[in-house]
Amino acid sequence: MKLSTRSFRVNLRGEHVILFLKQILRRIAGPIVLVWDNHPIHQRRLVQNFIQSEPRLHVYSFPVCAPELNPMEFVWTSASHATENFAPHNLSELCTKVWSAIAKVRGSKYRLSACLAGTNLSWI
Repeated sequence: MKLSTRSFRVNLRGEHVILFLKQILRRIAGPIVLVWDNHPIHQRRLVQNFIQSEPRLHVYSFPVCAPELNPMEFVWTSASHATENFAPHNLSELCTKVWSAIAKVRGSKYRLSACLAGTNLSWI
């Protein structure tokens, strides 16, 4: 089990999603089960065409308006807790704090498992 993230300082477009998917395909051998929300950017024709061209990608979507089922929401909650009562002096300092919180989840099997278990999904 791995947590992969990518950050951009612009409004995301389909090309950014494809860059992220290519990153995952390079890092992980074999079939990949990708479970994500129904954000409109995931539904872009460009993204859907890329997914269809990659037989290793098996994509499933969470129901609309059900963040409690999405393990990534628990990762964001962890990052939010890390920035509570924190007044960064600049954007760089804020980014460092957020990435540190995400790295803490990524580096701990216990924390990552807790994000998955928090969803109460039967297939996890």
